Amino acid sequence: MIDAVATDPSSTPSPEKPRRARRTRMTGAERRAQLLEIGRTLFAAKGFEATSVEEIAAKAGVSKPVVYEHFGGKEGLYAVVVDREMRRLLDMVTSSLTAGHPRELCEQAAFALLDYIEEYTDGFRILVRDSPIPQSTGSFASLISDIATQVEDILGREFKSRGFDPKLAPLYAQALVGMVALTGQWWLDVRRPKKAEVAAHLVNLAWHGLDGLEAKPHLIGRRKS
Repeated sequence: MIDAVATDPSSTPSPEKPRRARRTRMTGAERRAQLLEIGRTLFAAKGFEATSVEEIAAKAGVSKPVVYEHFGGKEGLYAVVVDREMRRLLDMVTSSLTAGHPRELCEQAAFALLDYIEEYTDGFRILVRDSPIPQSTGSFASLISDIATQVEDILGREFKSRGFDPKLAPLYAQALVGMVALTGQWWLDVRRPKKAEVAAHLVNLAWHGLDGLEAKPHLIGRRKS
């Protein structure tokens, strides 16, 4: 008969308790940036009305009062998101207008808006929605008007050098920028033809008019894509 070997319970190592991962505490600036990014994503996907403070807070892993502390509520967060996107788009368009030839300027303006749509799709979806709350920073329509003002100065100089009435420059600036903006809204979802081809066709219409349209429009600037 084999004697059973008694096991000393104290000699058996007890399983280690899993250590809790330490949560890194965000600074105020980091938390604000996180909430802005989460809000931007949700507003783009669901719209203002369908997005709640509870959902924003849950995505950030914080309580509702944290959102109120940083932005005063959903409206305040939305206003900051819209303001940032409007400034980004305006900067991209105005900084792109560097060419001397007016036709190339049209190309640059078209590319700038299409670049923004491609790189900051969520932002553009937010901008083109009608804002459900009063915005101190304006609306997409007012943003387009701001961009048209930049183009207006360029057209005014061009009109004067060609002997045209420079007083008509604002009308043409609004028409050109509006055409590009509305085409951009359509291209947002279809994404075809390719960006460079869209820009070429926009400039084709703006430069030649319906009577002189090129069958196969081309870009004259250095940028081809």
